[in-house]
Amino acid sequence: MAKKRKIATCSLAGCFGCHMSLLDIDERIIALLDLAEFDRSPINDIKEIRGMVDIGLIEGGVCNVENVHLLHHFREHCRVLVSVGECAITGGIPSMRNSLSLKACLEESYIRGVGVENAHIPDDPELPLLLDKVRPLHEVVHIDYRVPGCPPSADALWHVLSALVAGRDPHLPPALLKYD
Repeated sequence: MAKKRKIATCSLAGCFGCHMSLLDIDERIIALLDLAEFDRSPINDIKEIRGMVDIGLIEGGVCNVENVHLLHHFREHCRVLVSVGECAITGGIPSMRNSLSLKACLEESYIRGVGVENAHIPDDPELPLLLDKVRPLHEVVHIDYRVPGCPPSADALWHVLSALVAGRDPHLPPALLKYD
């Protein structure tokens, strides 16, 4: 029996919709589990990568220092790293704040925002330091493949994952691209 490939996933600054699309592969997940096992992923609630992983899937943009560290950790521990969804590829909706200064965003959210009481910008040392801009993953580390969409369709994710698990280059046909 061939050794199973290892897959790790995580979400950075995004909505978690790409992971929902992964779950939407439905019964094909059983076929995937015949060929691969999930390492770090909310699918199995494992919080750390345990050794080298064959395939890393990351959704969401990079908005804080914690995201930068996690992304570098994935790059170091994943043979193949895949940006999943528009937030990972372009910064997506979280990057809408990029047209404003970080200070202006924080003041609008925590000082002048509708319904704000006891206005103050949080400064708890436990909170990750925000970056000045939300960045797509490829601006921080090398990305091997991209699965576009918001979110990508389950069929697109299945196409890419099944190709990578089989050791093939995934080439997404245009019919699988989805931008809802």
